[in-house]
Amino acid sequence: MTFLKSLFNKKDKTINSYKEFWDWFVENEKKFHEVIKQNGDIKKVFFDKLSPKLNQLKDGFWFLAGMCDENTSELVLTADGVLKNIAFVEDLVAVAPKLDNWKITALKQPNDLGRYGINMEGYEFNEKTLCFYAIEHPTMPDEIDIVITHKDLNDENRGVITNGVYLAIDNFLGELNSVTTIDNVTIIHPNDAEKELIPLEKLKSFLVWREKEFIEKYKGLRRNTESDSYSGLEATLQNGLPLIAMVNSDLLEWDSKASHPWITVVEIKYDGKNNNGMPSESTYELLNEIEDKIMQELKDAEGFLNIGRETADSVREVYFACIDFRKPSKVLHKFQLEYQNQIEFSFDIYKDKYWQSFNRFIAN
Repeated sequence: MTFLKSLFNKKDKTINSYKEFWDWFVENEKKFHEVIKQNGDIKKVFFDKLSPKLNQLKDGFWFLAGMCDENTSELVLTADGVLKNIAFVEDLVAVAPKLDNWKITALKQPNDLGRYGINMEGYEFNEKTLCFYAIEHPTMPDEIDIVITHKDLNDENRGVITNGVYLAIDNFLGELNSVTTIDNVTIIHPNDAEKELIPLEKLKSFLVWREKEFIEKYKGLRRNTESDSYSGLEATLQNGLPLIAMVNSDLLEWDSKASHPWITVVEIKYDGKNNNGMPSESTYELLNEIEDKIMQELKDAEGFLNIGRETADSVREVYFACIDFRKPSKVLHKFQLEYQNQIEFSFDIYKDKYWQSFNRFIAN
């Protein structure tokens, strides 16, 4: 009985680390490889086993699998374009074991659209149907604003065409480049183009050139905020509750915002219903404790600038402008787990080179 119990516990053991995940994968890799190679019931034998184990590590892991040659299965772990999950996918794959019959890949890699085009609901998305041009913004010269044209676009199929274009860009550029190199995409019919159309095959070289130009312009740029001035702001929400904000006013006037293009928003929810939407004294101390811990790890000298915070209607939001999105992802996930039994803690990361998200504070 003890032996059987031991086997049962081993089979259903919860995965708590990357090493434990890969140990589990190695135990099952021959079975997984065989079902992919034979085109068997991949969902039942592989996917339905893999998904729960990844979820035990962290939510936000997605995957693709197939044969990359006659004898090698490929597992692609992906964040499905969600920035704050990319670092975890990369870290998990970085410690993957070397297996004779497997290729383990972090994030979806670039494909040749000319050879591997996409067909969605009867529409083709490839180098024959897609072109592009870039919009220049004199007041935001580092913004990469791309217009993509599709010859079949109309009002009725706009949803399908939009999804297909984004999927095509993702496949063409690769997942990482797709979410990090382009700031904005607009999709139009070729007849509505305001500039000369460029074949989509040249988009990669255009983005490489712009990225190189951007890196050279801001390489090594840091800002020290110790002597900056801060402004206190007060307002009233539409529901009548007060809003209190504290922002770094000098930082919001900085002329090199684009050097720190990744905006991180920490959202902490608390119960303020008996205090006009504001935190109680004990909650206020907890909020400050969390914010202080975050700032101890996300330091301005290392490229993580605390723009300020806003408190209203049972929510505290803390804002950072970051030189990179990977470290904030890991730091904030750690604190999310640390405080999960004390307060509701979440965060988001997105690209905003010119910090347009905070124009409301400058206007005030």
